[in-house]
Formats: sequence, C-alpha cells, structure tokens
Amino acid sequence: MHARFQFLGLTALCAASALFATPAPAHDRDDDHRQHDGRRFDAQVGVRPFYLVEGMDDSALKTKLQQCESGPFYRSKFSVSHRGAPLEFPEHSHESYEAAYRMGAGIIECDVTFTKDGELVCRHSECDLHTTTNIVNTPLNNACTVPWTAGGPAPKCCTSDITLAEYKTLKAKMDASVPSATTAAGYLGGTPAWRTDLYTGRPAGNVVTLKEHIEMIKKWGTAQTPELKGGDATRIQAIFGGQEQYAQKMIDTYKAAGVDPRKVYAQSFNIDDILYWIKNEPAFAKNAVYLDPIDPANGVPRMSVERLAELKKAGVQIISPSYNYLLDVDANGNIVPSQYAKDIKAAGFRIITWSFERVDLTKGAAGKGSYYSFDPTGKAIKKDADMFKALDVLAKQVQVEGIFSDWPGTITYYANCMGL
Repeated sequence: MHARFQFLGLTALCAASALFATPAPAHDRDDDHRQHDGRRFDAQVGVRPFYLVEGMDDSALKTKLQQCESGPFYRSKFSVSHRGAPLEFPEHSHESYEAAYRMGAGIIECDVTFTKDGELVCRHSECDLHTTTNIVNTPLNNACTVPWTAGGPAPKCCTSDITLAEYKTLKAKMDASVPSATTAAGYLGGTPAWRTDLYTGRPAGNVVTLKEHIEMIKKWGTAQTPELKGGDATRIQAIFGGQEQYAQKMIDTYKAAGVDPRKVYAQSFNIDDILYWIKNEPAFAKNAVYLDPIDPANGVPRMSVERLAELKKAGVQIISPSYNYLLDVDANGNIVPSQYAKDIKAAGFRIITWSFERVDLTKGAAGKGSYYSFDPTGKAIKKDADMFKALDVLAKQVQVEGIFSDWPGTITYYANCMGL
C-alpha cells in the first residue's frame, strides 16, 4: 500500500474534523447534506472504498475514482442502507443504523414486521430472531414457535411469538447460527469469516421498533425506506384484521410521526400492498417501491413487457429487482445492461436495486452468490474491487436512482465522485 493510500484512508476516518468547513454544494436537494440543526453533515466513508479503488485494474474508471480520494463526501440518496450496515454490524440494530448514517446513506431501511401485541418492529423477517438475536439463550426461547433444544429440530423464533416489551429485552447479533451446536450459546455463533463480531458488544435492548427508527431518521434528516414484510397470514388476520390493515398501520405510523411522505420509500414484495397504497395513500405511493420477486431458478420469471405496462398503468412508479437481473456480460467480457433492465426503463419506471456488499468476493465472484450470477464464470467480476465496474454500469447505463448496500460507504464514495 503506497503512502498516498495510507494518508487518504486516515483522512477518511477523520472526516469529522473537517465538519462545517465549506458550504453544501448547489445540488443539495431536500437539505440532504444537513443535520437536523441545519449544520452541514460530512459523511465518513471509512477506508473500505479506498481499499477497493486501489485494487482495481488500471482503467478510466479507476482513475476517475482515485481523483475523488480527497473528498469531501456528502450524504446521497443514491446510497441506500440495507438493514443498516450489516457487513460488520448486527442488522437492524441501533449501532447498524448509526453506522449507515455516518457513512452517508441518504435513505435508511427498516424491514417492518410485528409483535404478538401488534407493534411494528425492525427485523428482516417475522421469524428470524433465532439467528439475528440472542433469544434462544434467554428464557424467551420457551416462547418460540419452535424453541431451540440440543439435538432437536431447527428453532423458529418469531417477533409475533413475543410482546413488544419482551422484544426490547433482546440483543441483536450478526445473522448466523451453528445448527450442530450442543448449547444455546454455541448455536449463536457461526458468523462468516468475511464479516465480523467486532461490533456486537452492546448490551441487550439495541433492537429497534419502527417508531424508534422513524425518530432516529427524523433527527438525522435522511429519507427512510420501510419494507412491509410478509408474515403468517393467520397471525396478521388475528392481530390486524387483515393484510390491508397491516399495510395501513405502517403508513399510519409515519403519518402520526409527522414524516414528510416525500422522504418515505415504502417497499413491498407484495404487489397488493403497493396497489393498496396507490389507492388509499397517494402521497406515500409516489415513492412506493415494488420489490420485484424475480427468481427464475425458483419458478418466478421476469415480468413480461405486457405486465410491466399493466403495472405502469396501475400507477406503480418504482420497480426494484436484484441487480443481477439488471446486468449481463457481452462477448467481449464487458458488463452491460440486461434486456430486462432495458424493458423496465422503456416502460417508464424508476429503478432502485439491491444489494451490494452482501456476498463474499474475497476470492472472486464466479459462483459466489446470486448477486453476481449475471457473470457465472467470472469474466468481468474477478475480485472484490471489480464491484465498482458493475456499480458504474448500473448508475450510468441502467440509470438506477439508488442502490442498497450492506456497507453504504462504498456506494456513498462512488455517488459523490460521480455527482449523483
């Protein structure tokens, strides 16, 4: 590592020392670069983007990215936080959200599910507590749909198994488990080597409710993207009275908190949720995101041109597929927009996509996860630094307006460098 890289990496870590040094740039919209008290916010992208840029092969893109190394870096709505910053922080925890904010994410996600007493909380799934919290090593294990037992069946612990007060006693952890473990404490391990448990030392109670998430984001002045998660239909019926009432409660929570609908990107994989918001909550529907469930390997094909036209006519504004379906590799090994990406754009949709920094690229991309399945033999994405090549095509050719990432600093760096 040469001296310039070492110096600039340290500069990025110490970006807070330059706070308030210069006025926000002219393209500042909706006060995106301002804190709640009106002062300018400088993002601290950390050393990772510099490491990735340094590892790129020589190219015009690398040269451009190197020219941005001195910053400063600002918050950008192009940089969307996926579950906080779960590359290194437990997802949907206070600490994970704070890390995403400091790295300049302009939109921060809460996956919305529900407790036994009908409160909305931030978890990726109704039933993931056994791998994302310490529940199996607490007395609440007994409340789980399927409690953990040594040598027993796979546990299943749901937010809907417990009350809000019980939920708030839990401690978030990295999403992992050791199914063969003989103790509950052992079951809580298994964090992949390319992630870390370094930032899991906070006490219990760092899990977050939707109301708490909203207040954090309001204080920071960023936009927010709640995803209404699917759940057990019987429990949704019993607790809320049905799916529409569940969808309405999420929006009502934002309305009660006085959040500007322009700063809310409500998401769902369920098209009926999107259509419900279009009909009943038009102010929130303008930025509603239909999460495209495309997954041909599991029997969910891409939407036809005719289906895209139907959704556009119905009022859907934003479609969000996984980015592997938006990219392809041509005969010369260049990353290019896929035909599906072209069809979505031709139908007039805005596009947001997901999720960068979510798979292990330390040994290359070929066969290393669905997000890079557009390049199965590794012709274009040969190493972790090559993710910038895919990012550049998504931004400039597919023209997505935002990209979810498990480490927002990477996307924030690129967005600032390219003036997005």
